[in-house]
Amino acid sequence: MVLWDLIVLVPLGLLAGGLAGLLGIGGGLIFSPLLLWIGFSPHEALATSTFAIVPTALSGTLTHLFARGLPIRAGLSIGVAAFLSALLFSRVGPFVSGWQLLMLQVMLYLVLAATIRSDHGQGRTQLKPTLSLMGLGAVGGVAGFAGGLLGLGGGLLMVPLMVNGLAVPIHLAIRLSTLAVTCSAIAASLEFLSEGRGSPGMGLLLGCVAALAAQWSASRLEQVSGNRLAWMLRILSLLLAFFIGRQALELALGR
Repeated sequence: MVLWDLIVLVPLGLLAGGLAGLLGIGGGLIFSPLLLWIGFSPHEALATSTFAIVPTALSGTLTHLFARGLPIRAGLSIGVAAFLSALLFSRVGPFVSGWQLLMLQVMLYLVLAATIRSDHGQGRTQLKPTLSLMGLGAVGGVAGFAGGLLGLGGGLLMVPLMVNGLAVPIHLAIRLSTLAVTCSAIAASLEFLSEGRGSPGMGLLLGCVAALAAQWSASRLEQVSGNRLAWMLRILSLLLAFFIGRQALELALGR
């Protein structure tokens, strides 16, 4: 890593952290393209991105916990499922080619852009005890898939699934997503460390910078309307789908 890398990484790390705290993502949708841009291979970029997600998402999660914005039972359901699922899928990545991993990311971005919308009902903050907890466990499994296989926190998938499928208000969905992202990233990072994949030092540096911004933006989540949050996710997803799709095509064609 040279001085130029640091000059680029620090401000973009702050941007990723701000988006992570505000949108319930781990920052991986920024970290991964950034690492690809500075020359990492897809597998190394995805693993390093996961290391960076840990401090970023953890910072936002702690902010929500201290503010008492996370229901305990719902948090345990989605968090444990995300952790276990990430352990499983983190072992699959080496068997998938780099361009295929990137195309899976593109598909996730496009699905999010097409499906995300704001709350179904503004006053709803309570979860149904049984069905919702089962649904949240399934959503946590999706987070583990995204974190373990693709180096993404999974918030891109979890927020629309909770809002559209489980009728969870978008602000609560973002808080639960942040917790699940933390759990899936920790599990996947443990596996990547044991395999020697990625750059833990680079990831932690990027993640610690992002964590500062994530804590600040997470504390201001309630000040942003649900419609604005949905549009931010949609626009960001389309931009990243274009960027990652172009890189996947170049890899597939051997350029």
